[in-house]
Amino acid sequence: MTEMIKAAAAMVKCLEQEGVKVVFGYPGAAICPFYDELSKSDVHHVLVRHEANAGHAANGYARMTNKPAVCIATSGPGATNLLTAIATAYADSIPIICITGQVSTDQIGCDVFQEVDITGAAEPFVKYSYLVKNAEDIPRIFKEAFHIAGTGRKGPVLIDVPFDVQQTLINYSYPESVELRSYKPTVKGNTMQIKRIAEALMKSEKPLICAGGGVFSSNAKDELIALAEKSGIPAVSTMMGLSIFPTEHPLYMGMLGMHGVKTANHAVKQCDTLLLIGARVGDRAVTAPSFLAETTQIIHIDIDPAEIGKNIATDIPLVGDCKSILSELTGYIEKTDRPEWLAELNEVKNTVPSENETEGYVNPKMFLRKLSDALPDNTVCVADVGQNQIWACNNFNIKKDGRFLTSGGMGTMGYSVPAAVGAKMASPDSQVVVICGDGSFQMQMMEMATIVQENIPVKIIVMRNNRLGMVRELQTKAYKDNQIAVHLTEGNPDFAMLARAYGIESECVSTMAEAEAAIEHLVKSDKPYLLECNVFKNESTL
Repeated sequence: MTEMIKAAAAMVKCLEQEGVKVVFGYPGAAICPFYDELSKSDVHHVLVRHEANAGHAANGYARMTNKPAVCIATSGPGATNLLTAIATAYADSIPIICITGQVSTDQIGCDVFQEVDITGAAEPFVKYSYLVKNAEDIPRIFKEAFHIAGTGRKGPVLIDVPFDVQQTLINYSYPESVELRSYKPTVKGNTMQIKRIAEALMKSEKPLICAGGGVFSSNAKDELIALAEKSGIPAVSTMMGLSIFPTEHPLYMGMLGMHGVKTANHAVKQCDTLLLIGARVGDRAVTAPSFLAETTQIIHIDIDPAEIGKNIATDIPLVGDCKSILSELTGYIEKTDRPEWLAELNEVKNTVPSENETEGYVNPKMFLRKLSDALPDNTVCVADVGQNQIWACNNFNIKKDGRFLTSGGMGTMGYSVPAAVGAKMASPDSQVVVICGDGSFQMQMMEMATIVQENIPVKIIVMRNNRLGMVRELQTKAYKDNQIAVHLTEGNPDFAMLARAYGIESECVSTMAEAEAAIEHLVKSDKPYLLECNVFKNESTL
């Protein structure tokens, strides 16, 4: 016999049965029935200070667990504040479940207080969305939502639940399985195509692997490294693929693209066969007409057939899950060494440009190298967007068990601190470090309150150059140095003092000597910590 309970209680039970331990949210009237039932559960709720940050925190949590994570908001502005986080997760294929409250069903369409069509607004950047009209559908909807978010090309799913629906009594029974006739992601790759790829790689004189975030989505990091090591093929990564290979791996040549390193871009231009795996081939990576030789053979492996051939012509396409495909592909590969190809790349790799310190400022590239060298192997680096992101991508030394998280596809400023909160809660034994600029930090600094309330010992590095540095650099290069709307000098607070106002230990440094001493303190601290680094105003990403 099924149990009669409130639909709001059923929503909580659905989360429990999906193994959810932590949720991130911000309450409001339309979602209060759900919150009332959540208070009776062992599911831990993290109160963020802005709804978008609930989505970013869920994003960080999902990326560390590789499972759907949950964020919650109320109707109207609460729901619309989530939109940027939903779009961010969609662009990077991160599985999050977004639960929003909605006005009562009889009020929908009447423009009542805090009503907004959130399912319509989010439609372009969700895998699927539900407006729950029948409370009895809640168990099925939640089961489907977790399945859709966490399979195929992963991504966000929205569940919008009206106030009166949450209060309805229903017969609760959670489905054991999901059957969606129109949703059947291809997992196993075509064996004939896999054999063609193996043959092409073995015949190639200068093959190259380009790894994207899809490798993480399919939990295929070990399989890709095994393929590279057996075949002797060097690898580059997209921004989302950073930390698949440790920075110092002998086959890894760094991040490619317009903000990538010289070695990676040289490798792409010189290779005769490019194996793209789990990468959507974005415009900041390899789509520029001059980037690839006309004779380069393109192999593209992705679980989403819509991505293959979308931005770049493909010679050998293969749809399927990276993990199963790589395991099968490695079996067809012979053990190979490629000394001449690697020697050519290492000659470029070993050409390190000299760097000068500017008196009275911290050199961000030198700082990030020293910081990463001092941190443990399992460090999670969460970079924001702007110059700080590029400095971190190309200078933070990612070790064997480390991870690098950032907003790659959407480029969302204000991502790093809440994402770090989620990452640390998902992986409490990891050291989690945030790299952000003074512009991006001010889009998220309210989450220091969440850090203190939850006692989450993340370490925050604020690169202060009193500029929106990336836009300033663009204006300098492309607009005759006409700097407009990028100066933060007059309004910037003392970030170290601000952190102390929240009860977070902090320091401010202006020289590399001071920075090195602060790094030592940061590494040893087991509490939240903020380090403000004064950076020269005209420091570039190059």
